[in-house]
Amino acid sequence: MTKELKRNEELERWQQRYQRRNREGRSRMLDEFCEQYKYERKYAAKLLGNQLPAASGKGRSGPESEYQPLLEVVERIWSAAEQLCGKRLAPALGLWLPHYERHYGKLLPTQKKLLGRVSAATLDRMLVSLKSQELRGLCATRPGTLLRRQIPIAGEVWDEQRPGFMEADGVAHCGASLAGNFTWSLVYTCHGSTWTEGRAVWNKGSAGIVEQTRDVEEHLPFELLGFDFDNGSEWMNWTLIKYLQVRVEPIRLTRSRPYHKDDNAHVEQKNWMWPRQLLGYSRLEDPEAVALINALYKETWGPLHNFFLPSMKLKDKWREGSRWVRRHDQAQTAYQRLMASEEIHSKNKRRLREQFEALDPFELAQQVESRLKRILK
Repeated sequence: MTKELKRNEELERWQQRYQRRNREGRSRMLDEFCEQYKYERKYAAKLLGNQLPAASGKGRSGPESEYQPLLEVVERIWSAAEQLCGKRLAPALGLWLPHYERHYGKLLPTQKKLLGRVSAATLDRMLVSLKSQELRGLCATRPGTLLRRQIPIAGEVWDEQRPGFMEADGVAHCGASLAGNFTWSLVYTCHGSTWTEGRAVWNKGSAGIVEQTRDVEEHLPFELLGFDFDNGSEWMNWTLIKYLQVRVEPIRLTRSRPYHKDDNAHVEQKNWMWPRQLLGYSRLEDPEAVALINALYKETWGPLHNFFLPSMKLKDKWREGSRWVRRHDQAQTAYQRLMASEEIHSKNKRRLREQFEALDPFELAQQVESRLKRILK
């Protein structure tokens, strides 16, 4: 029972008692009521006598928000951009607006002026009524123990921020049960650039994991230098280790501590932004959907996130009393971080620029919706 409901029921009992009393009894009741609830006597008499004027239903007076002309524009971009928070949406507007007029018509001069100065906090206030709550899924990590001594824990070896060092994790599309066969999503994200790739496999056999990992490596705009994962058996197996190690320059391998999900914080965050936000928590047990999901990840979902959806990286944190204070950098897309990096070859930057100029974020968002309907059907 809510506090509001309890309050109304208690007030109703007081009003019923008040109606049955004579003048002297009501006076004593008012004394008791004011002493207990700290009301003014005049207001208490009207409250117990049920004589308060009805609410007019009008909102608070005041001028209309100066950003009201932006509401429709912001809602359209926010909806197509996977409902970014204000701090990520503010820099994203500059990436989406060049394509906006082609889909929805020209912007008014007033709108262009306001878009140039709207803040992240204002964007959050404009969109507060449209925000939704997130759900939670099952943990499907099962430990693989044979290779633990051969693969060091990440914190003991490297803390690289340049492009090329990646975390990987698997997400089970199992619904409410891990029994039987179903689709898995694999998520790969780069520490330095936040570039993220997703792939799908049927179950989590080592052959399928290696095949998709090889495909990811071939499509990366940088050289793979390091690979970090949890203690799940889909990663801790000789087939994958052999693929990553038996080469001219072996990939540096690390793993997280058992039962410490925060060791893989980068990719754990992407698990929500990629498979969960896209495919939800339902069970996907049709093997024909795997190819459709892979096409969705590679051709639409990946380009939309890497080129048009900014993200923030933690710069510093410190403790003040009982709470942690965190400071993040300016939100940027993975594409922007790679173009600013001195580690990326000019040939790769030119290829990235050509790819960026050929993409339209609104068309990518529409393709995501149409392809997703086929998968979930």
